[in-house]
This record gives sequence, structure tokens and C-alpha cells, in this order.
Amino acid sequence: MPVITVGRQFGAGGATVGRMLADRLKADVLDSNIIDEVARRLQLPKEEVEAEDEQPGSLLARLLVALGSASTEPLIPPEATAWTPPNAAPTFDTRKAVLQITQHVIEEAARAGNVVIVGRGGAYILRDFPGALHVFLRAAEAARVKTIMARFKISEEEARKRMKQTDENWTSYIKQVYGHDRNHPAHYDMVLDTGRLGYDATVDAILKQVYGHDRNHPAHYDMVLDTGRLGYDATVDAILSALKTRKPIT
Repeated sequence: MPVITVGRQFGAGGATVGRMLADRLKADVLDSNIIDEVARRLQLPKEEVEAEDEQPGSLLARLLVALGSASTEPLIPPEATAWTPPNAAPTFDTRKAVLQITQHVIEEAARAGNVVIVGRGGAYILRDFPGALHVFLRAAEAARVKTIMARFKISEEEARKRMKQTDENWTSYIKQVYGHDRNHPAHYDMVLDTGRLGYDATVDAILKQVYGHDRNHPAHYDMVLDTGRLGYDATVDAILSALKTRKPIT
């Protein structure tokens, strides 16, 4: 089952492409929102975690179970910071324990498979994970500014400021924690320009790589048949029936 990490410049459509990939693959999406929620809940006592409504079988629920959220004590105590963002950002929790939880969450999601992991250094955490596909999305500044303006309903000046500060924080995170320049193409299997390609073509290019890596994925095929259940005669009949209904190539 595919494991895809998506690194991105701010405004290059990482979250959108991640969701589109997951929809096409019928996979889970692990993004910053889920990682932050896991970290938040792992700071709560068992009773408070259980009191929160969560859909059974969801990715969040499975991760909480796998990471031991049933502990009677909070798992993330206050402690020294693991990194220092260059720009103030209340969305970042810089504690070392939260960083460790982030790494555990990504590793656990990858072990389960069939997941698209957006952000948080997935390519570095899973650099030795067999079969993982590491993608980085970029776009020209003008295209990203336009996207950010539309998404957050803000002025061009504010969009440029937010783009600069967020990119600086994300780059600093990877540099301080993993010692790498996240913008270097050598860290990825694919580097794609969403501004030039558009989201649909970007997703198609990634899926082409995924399908090349996993010949057992049913999305490659028009039919997937179980000869053990059907028997050979019924299998042949099913294929011939499908051929009769196909439109001829013109």
C-alpha cells in the first residue's frame, strides 16, 4: 500500500494535492491538523480523551490507540524547546516531546500504509522507509501569492508577508531538527511545479509513479478478479462480458 510524503512551499497547494491524492487512492491523509490533535490529546488524562467524540476507525482514532492514549497521565510534559522558529507562530508547539510525538505519529501512519503525509518533515522521518514516495511541491511566488489571497481572503501585501514568514519557519524547522535544506531537490523522488502543471496534472504525475511502484494496487486495472472464488471459466466469462461493453477506440 502506498506511502507518500508531500513537502511544499506555502501556497503551492500541498494540502489540496494531498487530499486529491488520498481521494484517488482511497487513502488516509495525515496533515498538520491531525498531528496537532494527536499531540493535544496525548497531553490529556485518559478520561478527557475518552470524553472527546471521535469516529471509530478514523485515522485519528487509530493513531491514538497505537500511540497509547490510554495512559492515565499526560504523555507530553512541559520541557525545553526542540527548535526555535524565526517568526512568531502560535500554531507551532516547539517542545521536544511534541516533536517526538510528531515523529511517532508519522512512523505509525506509514507502518499502517495507504497514507498521504503532508508536511512536518515526512520525507526525512521516512527517508529509509521501504517504498515511500517523497514529493515536493513548489510554484512561482506570483502564483502562490494569488492562492494565499484567495484562501485566506487577505490583501496581496498580507499574503506576501504570510508566505515569507511561513516558508522561513518551515525551512528553519527542517534545518534545526533534521539538519537539511528542505528546498534541495535531492531529498525527493519528485519535485513538481503546481503553478505550471495545475493540481490535476500534478496528482496524475504522482499517481503514475505510485502505480509504477505497486503493481498490486487495484487502481491500475479495469478489473480485479479472484480466480480462486470464481474459477477459470467464470473469470473468462467476466472478462469477455466486459470486453463486449467497452466502447471501440476511434
